[in-house]
Amino acid sequence: MFSSILIANRGEIALRVARTCHELGIRTIVAHSTADRDSAAVRFADEAIQIGPAPAKDSYLNIPALVEAALATGAEAVHPGYGFLSEDRYFAEVCEAAGLVFIGPPAEVIGRLGDKAQARTIMSEVGLPVLPGSPETLDSAAEAKALADSIGYPVIIKAAAGGGGRGMGIARHGGEFMRVYGETRAHAQATFGDGRVYIERFCETARHVEIQILCDRYGNAVHLGERDCSVQRRHQKLVEETPAPGLPAELTAEMGAAAVRGALATGYVGAGTFEFIVDQDGAFHFMEINCRLQVEHPVTEMVTGIDLVREQIAVAAGRPLSFTQRDVVRTGAAVECRINTEDPARNFAPAPGTLTEFMVPGGPFTRVDTHGRPGWQVGPHYDSLLAKVIAWGPDREQALARMDRCLAEMRVEGPRVHTNTAFLREVLAHPLFQDGKHTTSLVDQMLTDGAPPESPHHHDKE
Repeated sequence: MFSSILIANRGEIALRVARTCHELGIRTIVAHSTADRDSAAVRFADEAIQIGPAPAKDSYLNIPALVEAALATGAEAVHPGYGFLSEDRYFAEVCEAAGLVFIGPPAEVIGRLGDKAQARTIMSEVGLPVLPGSPETLDSAAEAKALADSIGYPVIIKAAAGGGGRGMGIARHGGEFMRVYGETRAHAQATFGDGRVYIERFCETARHVEIQILCDRYGNAVHLGERDCSVQRRHQKLVEETPAPGLPAELTAEMGAAAVRGALATGYVGAGTFEFIVDQDGAFHFMEINCRLQVEHPVTEMVTGIDLVREQIAVAAGRPLSFTQRDVVRTGAAVECRINTEDPARNFAPAPGTLTEFMVPGGPFTRVDTHGRPGWQVGPHYDSLLAKVIAWGPDREQALARMDRCLAEMRVEGPRVHTNTAFLREVLAHPLFQDGKHTTSLVDQMLTDGAPPESPHHHDKE
């Protein structure tokens, strides 16, 4: 096992990784920007090293600074968390060249699967079902339009280098295709430095279901069941749960087996997630692979009792998986809600500020992953995720009741600070969600049916 790990990330995920490291007796070094020099992760770590100013491009995306920090502090491995450089092939290659273990898949695997269009082709070749779409990226607008016309509308245009719900555009009819195609390519180029796109048929009433996998370097692979991530706003997940309500166990087992088959075919190593669309006819289709730890990994941990970060680290250290598929037992139901500093009354605009009060829920079978605390300055430089609240119950009804109680207990106050907590309670109370009949269109439907909810607290003074 490693003696020291550099955590190349921030916020709640940096703290969460550090906690498992401490349990394993591994010295933790947190790389941080100037904005995060007094963060919870920095306070918790054994050592911290500043890597640059607040903007992510100068700190958390600064590969030379991160590698230099790891070498200067004697780290043996680098844990990238999620986001930032967690799926960056070049970062993985540079770490390896510097004698550092990158806690994630091999660089060449990240390169092949990180290209969403290529991953789609690879999975189709090994027998996973995919939606009708382009077998490769489309650089010609005329060629893309002709393919979209043949597939039938609506279609979704996706950035090949995209991820995290960004780099997508929906064309609902041929008259708007060229505009959406051009806008998506421009956004992909500006966001990812790669303007290549591909297209798929878009399912209006679909479920977004993903499968958690773990693989070692000796050809062993398991899946840990599914997570339903259908509650989304602008393709960003808000609520995740397991088991996926309303889906037959035979279907989710088939999806799990397909994910393992796809992972083994690509030489995958570490923790990863296969994302699928389940259409209105109950058929599933491969979408993409996330070559990293997911934001929503705690719901899987709650029902399996398996620490995914511990397994990531062990596999990266060269150990075989410590269990087989038959050893994976899921118990009860778990749900996660993402608490974001955003204002639902202003179209969910970011609402950063200083936290004057920050109280998280507690009680039985409740987990809160957060870096927030009273006095913490939520800045404008990074993602708006402030906390993840996870609740477990012996069944879905009790897990949801516990989650509603948790959200009611949550207290986040500060000048100009708003959160989406009240809106999340509305989602949980919606009849379609309660009945497990919701799709990825639920939030849009709620916002169309009525104005965004008023934020419970307004702080307009300085």
